[in-house]
Amino acid sequence: MQVQSQVQEHIDTIAKHEQEFLARRSPAERLGDITASIVGNLGYVAAHILLFVFWILVNTLHLPRIPHFDPMPFSLLGTVVAMEAILLASLILMRQSRLARRADEREHLVLQILLLTEKEVTAVINMNQQIAHKVGLSDMENSQEIEQLSQNTSIDEVAQDIQRSLSEDPQ
Repeated sequence: MQVQSQVQEHIDTIAKHEQEFLARRSPAERLGDITASIVGNLGYVAAHILLFVFWILVNTLHLPRIPHFDPMPFSLLGTVVAMEAILLASLILMRQSRLARRADEREHLVLQILLLTEKEVTAVINMNQQIAHKVGLSDMENSQEIEQLSQNTSIDEVAQDIQRSLSEDPQ
């Protein structure tokens, strides 16, 4: 039962952080989110298809009392669609930028937790080595692998090794 309460505590913490992030959005970011939720569904696409079909039919068929306001090649329709595309692309790019910032925040949080975890695990390994020494478990005490794991990890050296390895990659 204790594990379940810890899981729920973690869920609540994550939900709180997400709600705080959403609350910090600017009005423009909120508009981008609303726009993305509207245009990102099949109803929006279907409405546009119906609108385009109606527009083309009205401007090609001879309907009584309805003048052709945009004759072929439908330059007004093209202009309207182009303007809508520019606005939608801008709003969606704004949303993507905000989501990328949020992903960066999450990555930094994960990195901080991993760095803390590495320090904690190293401390636990050192304590276990001391316990092994006190109780006479010389195999554990003298294990090369455990000895290596008990050393502090230099994050800077690991990052430099990764960069060197990636720069040597022939891709």
